[in-house]
Amino acid sequence: MVSRDQLADWVDAVAVKRDRQAFSALFDHFAPRLVGHLIRLGADSATAEELTQEAMVTLWHKAALFDRSKSSVATWLYRIARNRRIDALRRDRTDRFDANEPMLMPAGEPDMEDAISLAKREQSVRVALADLPEEQLSLVRLAFFDGLSHSEIAGQLHLPLGTVKSRIRLAFTRLRRTLEASGISQEA
Repeated sequence: MVSRDQLADWVDAVAVKRDRQAFSALFDHFAPRLVGHLIRLGADSATAEELTQEAMVTLWHKAALFDRSKSSVATWLYRIARNRRIDALRRDRTDRFDANEPMLMPAGEPDMEDAISLAKREQSVRVALADLPEEQLSLVRLAFFDGLSHSEIAGQLHLPLGTVKSRIRLAFTRLRRTLEASGISQEA
């Protein structure tokens, strides 16, 4: 059984002298343990071995960062291996996507009636927006075109939050009435 101090001494030897024998002893001691630990965490054996290699390479390059007063070599290495696993999971998650995912497919040609209907609705909304008082229109623009929250708008325009909310609510009431009068329903 290798003592905790002996393991720390080997890490110091790697840090100071690039001692290959000390590194080899550390590798022989920890590699099988790290592989087993990573497999218990859910990695397959090939991934566990790869992550263990990465952790041990990190030990070789960053041995000088180890501080025996803060943790044991085992704790330090297991943390490195765990972080490598998390990094690998993040990479895998971002690299995976289904090329046949319907949301990634280009939209089909729009139906001519739908396109005309959409154009009419857009024109009606433009006319309704143009009919708003400037104090309401500017708030609607900031909230829905610039994506600002009510609080951000209040801060930017130096208005009370309640004033911002009530003006936006009044704007929507007015827009709804104008659109309903022009035959555009809320469901459309």
